[in-house]
Amino acid sequence: MRFASVPTIIISSPRAAELFLKTHSIVFANRPDHEASSYLSYEQRNLVFPRYGPYWRNMQKLCTLELLSSAKISQFQPMRKAEIGLLVGSLRKAAEVRETVDVSMRISSLSADMTCLMFFGRKFTDRDLGEKGFNEVVEETMEEAAAFNLGDYFPYLRGLDLQGSARRLKKLSKIFDGFLEWIIDDHVQNKKETKQSSHDFVGTMMDIMESGQAGFDFDRRHIKAVLLDMIFGGLGSIAAAVEWTLSELINHPAVTKKLQKELDEIVSLDQAVEESQLSSLKYLDCITRESVRLHPVPLMIRECMEDCEVDGFHIPKKSRVLVSLWAIGRDPDAWTDPETFYPDRFLGSNIDVRGKDFQLIPFRAGRRMCPALQLGRTTVQLMVAQLVHCFDWELPDGMQPGELDMSENSGLVTSRANHLMAIPKYRLVK
Repeated sequence: MRFASVPTIIISSPRAAELFLKTHSIVFANRPDHEASSYLSYEQRNLVFPRYGPYWRNMQKLCTLELLSSAKISQFQPMRKAEIGLLVGSLRKAAEVRETVDVSMRISSLSADMTCLMFFGRKFTDRDLGEKGFNEVVEETMEEAAAFNLGDYFPYLRGLDLQGSARRLKKLSKIFDGFLEWIIDDHVQNKKETKQSSHDFVGTMMDIMESGQAGFDFDRRHIKAVLLDMIFGGLGSIAAAVEWTLSELINHPAVTKKLQKELDEIVSLDQAVEESQLSSLKYLDCITRESVRLHPVPLMIRECMEDCEVDGFHIPKKSRVLVSLWAIGRDPDAWTDPETFYPDRFLGSNIDVRGKDFQLIPFRAGRRMCPALQLGRTTVQLMVAQLVHCFDWELPDGMQPGELDMSENSGLVTSRANHLMAIPKYRLVK
């Protein structure tokens, strides 16, 4: 089929996804040209948008080894524990007076706080970016980047900016550039004063820039481009994954009780969950896999680098491939009762999310698989485990489990259309 002037293939089955993302992975390793990328990638100096080639491979290697390694993720373990502890403390106070809590807002704020601490070394959620707050500008930019843009399918219309997208993106990118320049300048000044580098992502990349160890030209523009990648890739996706998982658990109390039984046995009712215990929480892993099966990011988009043949079909160069993770997760040939939230389907199953089992690829697959898989899984599982271990959850206004509105709002991530509102009840003995 064609979207405007662009030949387009829609993938909706695991078998087809494997053909395009594994068998012919090199041919489909490019991302298509996207107008938003010209404003958010510092001329393709990031990791998400550059065309597949030596630069992208070098940047992927740098991010994987220096920013997203197991050692780097473990370095921020005390921070994650402290920030989640603050959320538990505030929810415990709400539980004492049976306050209805905007769970979506609390989860989003926690995700933003942890992201800022890891990237910048401090929280900036309350810092204004222009006339707006940090979270609001991030959300607005993600919505703009995900919106349908005529210029992406009719290149000759780009200069006209008929939808005003270029004007809005240019304004937002200017706001972020000023903010990130301020962050980097602050790190430079702090290093001069303390004679030490900071251990956050900005400090790490500044050390790489100054030492020349990247092995390719690497300057402030690269630092800012990578930071934007991770802000947009991490903030919304982690919050959405936790929000959807908790929503499903509230709607399915029997599953929640089974998870709490596992938590009580492994963690005990007088202790909070420790990150080191996550690998022992097998049912928690089943739940998070089932949640991302039902609520993945909407689409994975690739572009054909050259004319090729896939499964007997001729695919012209520049064709776009849209991989519908939503459809794959609900494929009746791959899943029994695909519309049902049933984590037990993964008990004893070898189906994983690491890009080898194509019926479940929430972190993508192939050569452009998400390098932040370990960080994302760890953060989501820790947040879900703590919220379910420390609290029972009740819906407000007499709503019963199963009555919660599960409508979706699609964008760069799939979030809830309406905020999750619930009443926490503290369940630990201390």
